[in-house]
Formats: sequence, C-alpha cells, structure tokens
Amino acid sequence: MSEAPYEQILYEVDDPIATITLNRPEALNAWTDRMGEEVRHAVARAEEDPRAVAIVLTGAGRGFCAGADMKLLRDISQGSRAQERDPALAADPGDASVGEDFRGTYTYLMSVRKPVIAALNGPVAGMAVPIALACDLRFASETALFTLAFSKRGLVAEWGSAWLLPRLVGPACALDLLWSSRKVGAEEALRIGLVNRVLAPDALLPAVRAYVEELAAECSPTSLRIMKRQVYQQLSRELGPSEREAIELMLESFEAPDMKEGVAAFLDKRKPRFERV
Repeated sequence: MSEAPYEQILYEVDDPIATITLNRPEALNAWTDRMGEEVRHAVARAEEDPRAVAIVLTGAGRGFCAGADMKLLRDISQGSRAQERDPALAADPGDASVGEDFRGTYTYLMSVRKPVIAALNGPVAGMAVPIALACDLRFASETALFTLAFSKRGLVAEWGSAWLLPRLVGPACALDLLWSSRKVGAEEALRIGLVNRVLAPDALLPAVRAYVEELAAECSPTSLRIMKRQVYQQLSRELGPSEREAIELMLESFEAPDMKEGVAAFLDKRKPRFERV
C-alpha cells in the first residue's frame, strides 16, 4: 500500500505501533468523508506493515472526535451531499473471510488482521462512538466524554451501534444511552463496559504503547489474528459449532511454527521470537 496525500489525519509507524491521528483539532476532529477515506487507507497501510503489531486510532488536540462535521450533516439534510472520492485513497483493508457482516463502512475495522485500539483522548460524540466501538479495545483518558446524539438530531442508531453497543453494555443500558443522548464520563464508561481502561491524560498513549509492546514481545501475531476472527465470527453462532471450529484450529496450530517456538521459548526461559505478519 503506497503513501497518500493525507490532509486530515497523521500517520506514523513506530515499532510496534502504527498510529492514526484524526487531525482537525480546530473542529474537535469532526468527521468528514475525506477523513474516513484517509483513515481507511492508513489502516490498509498499517495492516501490510510488519513493523505494526497493532493499530492505534486517536485524536489530535483536546478530543477524539466530535462526530460528523455539521456542514456534512447540513448538506445531507438538504440533499446536496457531495460524494467525490480521491482515487489515491482507494483501499480495501481487512480480511474478507471474516464475513460481510464485518466489512461495513466502519465495521471493517473488526475484520482488520491486527488489533485496533482506540485511544480516546477526550470527547467522543455522535458517529465517533460507533467508530470507537468497532475498534477491538478502547483505552480512555479521564477527560473522555461519550454522547450518542442521534435522537437529538432526528436520527437513528447509526453505523451498527444498535448491534455493537448492546454487546458491550447490555440492551437496557444501550437504550438508555441511545434514547437520552446523555453524556457519559470516563469512569461510568469503564463501569458499564464501554471502555477497557481509564488513564490520566498524559498516561493514555504511553499505556497503549506498553500494552502493544507486551503483545509484540510475548504473543504470536498469528494467534492474535485468528483469535480476533474467532471472537467476532462466534458472536452470532452457537456454542457447539464454535467449539468444533476451535478444535480444528487448535489441531492446525500444533503443526505451525509459532506453536513450536512458543513451547521452546517457555522451556528455554526466554522470550519467544514469533514471525511478524
């Protein structure tokens, strides 16, 4: 995947992390179609880069993302939304074998072959919430503030949030958040399962880096990829087929180089040297 002329994001690879930063801080990183294209292209680049064990999505300035740019919403409401695409940003990240259910406009993040972690450094509003939910993990700053403002705009539960949100917080809590559009602080988000960790603002990105560095040092990238696919595919399957598939995958793993290396590393009391994928 070649470089592209990014205008609204920053992209950096610092082994073992590829960081994608939403970069419209003057607008609290409000989401545009262009930003979505750039993020998608950058994700595809990171997915192909063996230096990147995981992909981190964060925001510049004081917040993660204010949701859809109001000009975009105005254009949609007036029926004049422009759909121009930059051919230099054409990209198709993710593993198609995970299934079409995980290949949507933003849910494609769930099919990406590497862990995708949202580092939520401030307000997360509107459509930014389902984008964060489509990431595999969410680390939040103490300044993070969540609000699903759809009901106050005459909208619905957008971008898969009616499927994603109940699976994290339960249906009653999901309906409360969707109906009321109330603001949820970082500590409540942690308590209800919306985020995985809450950290001081200056500790957020270092904590994400430490987490990924541990994955890079201790865990098989192939195992991470297969486990991610298993978890998402099994969300809509029964236990029996899930267990039978796990047995098949386990038997395959017995013959794979990573299993041999993992056992050898344990016996030798050293860190494993897994191949990057």
